[in-house]
Order: sequence, then structure tokens, then C-alpha cells
Amino acid sequence: MIGTIVNTITVLIGSTLGTIIGDRLPERIHTKVMEGIGLVTILIGIKMSLEVKYILVVIGAITTGAAIGEAIGIEAYLERFADRLKKRFAREDKKDFVTGFVTSTLLFTVGPMTILGCIQDGLYGNHELLFAKSMLDGISSLALASAMGIGVVFSAPAVLVIQGLLTELSSVFIFLTKSPFLQDFTSVGGLIIIALGLRLLRIRDLKPGNFLPALVVVVFFDWIAILIP
Repeated sequence: MIGTIVNTITVLIGSTLGTIIGDRLPERIHTKVMEGIGLVTILIGIKMSLEVKYILVVIGAITTGAAIGEAIGIEAYLERFADRLKKRFAREDKKDFVTGFVTSTLLFTVGPMTILGCIQDGLYGNHELLFAKSMLDGISSLALASAMGIGVVFSAPAVLVIQGLLTELSSVFIFLTKSPFLQDFTSVGGLIIIALGLRLLRIRDLKPGNFLPALVVVVFFDWIAILIP
């Protein structure tokens, strides 16, 4: 788990520095930084979503997953969890702690680099991809925390837990490195990232957390698509 540990540390360092820097910036700069992050987030999401292999699978997965997530209330649960963290550790934080925590956690853990990096780390002891991801996440966490505050710092433990589990269970999830699983998983992840970008730009809050079940559904639908001649 060396790659995941390094990734967690870079997110922790980057977000801590971002929080310190952000406290010294005027509100209008915060707003522009947030808008810039939102635009880049949408760009990343579009790039990921274009990796699609079976468009019908992705459509079915994102709609079915959204229905499941809405019924369960995943976004509401994430918000309550983040709110409890805020009350315990960051009562005086004036920025949107919940948005910072949820946005950064999803941004750092939903993507092909997470899946491939954890599997390579777990099966082969190859940390290179997670090291590259660590650098990107460190820079991103600095920018996110400067705009959204200390909530981003708490995404570091989430990265440790999620990537740690993927690394430990890498032998189970190795099939995700194959086509069409990786392509369609990446595409669904990209759509969730686009939803994050729309929230950051305050265009529309699509509650991206409620789309998370789509990441599981898309694997099941791809499996069915492979079986159908």
C-alpha cells in the first residue's frame, strides 16, 4: 500500500497548505478559483466519459444507478457524515465544509488511475501510477482547499480507506483492467465528475453522490453485454 500511503500524504499536505493560503485570499479570488476548478472538473469529466465502449450500457448504468442512489439517499448520508465531521473538528470553518469534503473525495477516488494504480500496487508492487496520481491530487487538493476550506483535508482519510481496500482486494478487481469494463467504468465516472463540475459552477446541483451506484451497475451490465452474442 505504499502508493496509497503516499497519495494520502500528498492530499493531506496539499489540502493543508491550500487551507492556509485560502484564509489569506479575498472572497472574489475564492470565487474565481472555484469557477476555475469547476471548469477543469468538467473538462476532466468529459475526457473520461468519452472512453465509453458500450453507450447503451453507460446509459442504463447511469440511470439505474441514479435511481438506486436516490432511493437510498447516498448524497444525504454523505452530507450528514461531513456535517458531523464539521461539528467535531471544524466548527469555525466559514466555507462550505460539506461540499469540500464530498467533492474532493469523489474527485480523488472516482477514475481509472485509482482502479489501475491500486491493482498494480496490490498485485505487482508497482507504485508508479499511484505516485503520478499523488502529484496530481496534491496540486488539486491545494487548489480545492484554497477555495473550499478544511473539508478537503478530510478527504485524505477517505482516499486511504477506499484505495487501501482496492489495493488489498486487487486480485478480485483485476477484471476491471480489461475492456469493456475499464472503458465503461471510466465513462460513468466521467459523468459523475461532470455533475461535480456543474455543482461547483452553481449551474445545477445534480447530487453526484447519488450516482455512485452506477459504478457498480455498469460492471454488471457490461458482464451481461459480453454474454450476449
